[in-house]
Amino acid sequence: MNHLWRKAIADTLYLVKINKKNNKNNNKNNNFDKLKQVRPLKVNYDEITPCLRRVSVVWDRMLKQNFSSLLLVSICYKFDLLKCSIFLGVPRKRRGQIWLYLIHQWKHLGRHQQHNYSDELEGRPYREILKNWSTHQHAILIDLGRTFPGHPLFSTQLGAGQIALFNILKAYSLIDAQVGYCQGISFVAGVLLMHAPEELSFKLLKHLMFDLGLRKQYEMDMIHLQIKLYQLSRLVHDLHRDLFEHLEGLEINPTLYAASWFLTVFSSQFPLGFVARVFDLIFLQGIDVITKVALVLLGNHKELIKQCQGFEGTVDFLKTTLPEMGIIQMERIINQVFDMDISRQLQSYKSEYYLLKDEMMALKSNSSTDAASKNVVAKKTSTAATITAMSSTNNSSITITTFSTTAEQQRVSPSETSATTTLAPATTTLTSATTTTEQQHLQQLATYCIILEDFLNSAQPCLSEELRNDLNKIFKKKPKFLLNQ
Repeated sequence: MNHLWRKAIADTLYLVKINKKNNKNNNKNNNFDKLKQVRPLKVNYDEITPCLRRVSVVWDRMLKQNFSSLLLVSICYKFDLLKCSIFLGVPRKRRGQIWLYLIHQWKHLGRHQQHNYSDELEGRPYREILKNWSTHQHAILIDLGRTFPGHPLFSTQLGAGQIALFNILKAYSLIDAQVGYCQGISFVAGVLLMHAPEELSFKLLKHLMFDLGLRKQYEMDMIHLQIKLYQLSRLVHDLHRDLFEHLEGLEINPTLYAASWFLTVFSSQFPLGFVARVFDLIFLQGIDVITKVALVLLGNHKELIKQCQGFEGTVDFLKTTLPEMGIIQMERIINQVFDMDISRQLQSYKSEYYLLKDEMMALKSNSSTDAASKNVVAKKTSTAATITAMSSTNNSSITITTFSTTAEQQRVSPSETSATTTLAPATTTLTSATTTTEQQHLQQLATYCIILEDFLNSAQPCLSEELRNDLNKIFKKKPKFLLNQ
């Protein structure tokens, strides 16, 4: 308990320090000055596709025409020109600006979607949003040290990088109450902060989450993440059947290795140069790029995967060895993804997933009903056996016969040596007896039926003393098997 108190106090102190530093930054710079700070950042990682000088000149011309001020509306270039330029490479130091440029192109192409922002925070500036309190800020604070712990930008506790990361995640949790915060989002935001200032990174994050639909996989039920994993499994089944059968034989499904690929967009395991190229494609083509990259990764390395020994060896290869592939292999994967179109298959598999889910729910409902019926039958059988054993112990017997409106008159004859008990349903109709004695006998047996039916409903293995007393009041002559219990 003392440990928890100390941890809570320490977290609160960290939050106070973060708020003080944010207030200090607000006094130095206003929002408009922040927007103008679109300067190249010092980004250190190995490039997958080195950007040639002539390609950099093309990017400079496009950015000068559109980024003399970030508040200007960009000119809509043809999609083919953008695709060709990104294919040839993106300047590492200007990657954040190019991502923002791609956002403008996306919106000018008519793909802008309605944001589901919180009504209270809609339209408010970024710094105004940060003044609100978030229910997720303690969880965000805990994950700061787990997000790119070896990267210089985030290695210092409560340094500039960690504070910026905290602000972005807190602001997003406030504008998207349905998603709030999920651990994988911190890696996505971290990659953006490596390439753009804080407020621009927040703008890029909003585009990824709302316009491109990345937020769906972080929803509470994570149904969209399950759909993506199912789509990947079906694609592997259709395009790489031998790999699919190998993984199925080892009982390895995409949840074991690919869930983190989707949730962190490969950034938690793969080199930053490879991750940056994946982000290039996502800003250009959309989030289906993640599925395509995962599919090409598995397809290009299926022979090595099949050579792995057993379950643990295969999973270890997929989680640790595969991300350590060479730069040439990474560049080959990116080039393959550029021209891949699996949109129709993804839509088909999505519909197939929902159909299978509905069928499974129907089967589950039917099986639950059958199981309940079997439990009732088993309970009645067990109770009947208990009563039979009780009557056998006391050398007495009761034979109860079912009567129906269409059945012929039947006589019940008690036997001193028989130990058979037949339980009648609640709907019992007595036919008239030929003699007064027989009629009274049948009525008494009908009473036994009702009492025993109540006994079954109570599901008691034996009769309690209180219940025996009540039965003694009903019966003028107590049955022997009730007297001695």
